Amino acid sequence: MSEPLVDQEQIARIVTEVIASQSEAGGNQSAAPSKDGPAARVGRAAVLTGPKTLEIRQFPLRAIRPDEILVKVEACGICGTDIHCYNSDPFGLAPVVLGHEGTGEVLQVGAEVAMDSVGKPVKPGDKIVTSILETSQECMIAKYNPLKSNLCDDLKVYGLLPDEPDNHFNGYFGQFLIIRPGSSFFVVNDMSLKLRCLIEPAAVVCHAYQRAKDVGMRLNFRARVVVQGCGPIGLLMIAVLRTAGINNIIAIDGNPERLKMAAELGADETLNYKDYAGIDDLAAKVESLTKGVGAHVGFQVTGVPQAFANLFKCIRRGGGICEVGHFVDGGECSINPHQDICRKEITVTGSWVYNSFEYPNAYHFLQRAERIGLPVESLVTHRFPLDQIQEAFDVNLRQEGVKVMVEL
Repeated sequence: MSEPLVDQEQIARIVTEVIASQSEAGGNQSAAPSKDGPAARVGRAAVLTGPKTLEIRQFPLRAIRPDEILVKVEACGICGTDIHCYNSDPFGLAPVVLGHEGTGEVLQVGAEVAMDSVGKPVKPGDKIVTSILETSQECMIAKYNPLKSNLCDDLKVYGLLPDEPDNHFNGYFGQFLIIRPGSSFFVVNDMSLKLRCLIEPAAVVCHAYQRAKDVGMRLNFRARVVVQGCGPIGLLMIAVLRTAGINNIIAIDGNPERLKMAAELGADETLNYKDYAGIDDLAAKVESLTKGVGAHVGFQVTGVPQAFANLFKCIRRGGGICEVGHFVDGGECSINPHQDICRKEITVTGSWVYNSFEYPNAYHFLQRAERIGLPVESLVTHRFPLDQIQEAFDVNLRQEGVKVMVEL
């Protein structure tokens, strides 16, 4: 008896699977994928379709233009902002492919692209990182103060871009990423996969450190500094401070495992706030560790409004606080302007993401941290394939480990 004929739908499915597997295995990347032809390249992506709903979908991949770059995504960390988007879609982006702490390998370089944002030649096979697209020319902030372009209302970040009819690969939780004109990107061939995925969050803390210095906060070898909150950003904040030569760092958190990691990354003292009766008791402990007067500087990295209010109690007169943790609106808190700010003459500053030029700074910080023996790679505690991204988000939501990474 003859074998049954294979129908056209089966043929199309088999061709699609073969092409996808060739793409993942690093097949011929020299030819641009056809936009409409039968052999058009396809790829998968995790799409946030609504609050707490992730779907793995397959999309066609259009041909890149002369001023674009095609990247095969290798991995991406899950950020707190991704979690906020997952929980409630606060920016109204769904459907959207999230992911901005990522890295990948260049597959194709448009004919008009020759160098990365610091002048390194870029070619297929290079490992790169990217996050920010430049702001529009109409932005008055960027026009008159380019160093403050991170404050533009139209700042665009890969992984937080709306879906487009001809391009669904706008975030790192997809197998491909198309880097568009106006983007900052950097060749980082000499870094491990884990370190490359830490460059973006490292840029956040490098920016916060510089913000504190810019407004005159005392950050020198004698400084006594409190870091409140030991999630991924707080732990990287500790590593930045230690790498910069700060010798007296106090870490505050309620998770013993994260406090243990804080000590490994440079904290001299670790305080579990759950061991204290309240903020006055905790502040008294901080004072006992800072010659009875409180810390010179505090970095607030929890994203909890009441924690920000509490931190004022731990800072000495003439000290300062840098608020790093509130990237979404978490609500309000009460402070006493006289007791907390005026009488102490406290300097308070905020830190909002970073500028594109701070990526190279973050890159060199991570290299230096490794060189002096800080185990920054250990921040990546969990790794999941794309098919298990739902489990990856669940682990993050349960605050198990520290940095959860999705590999593609």
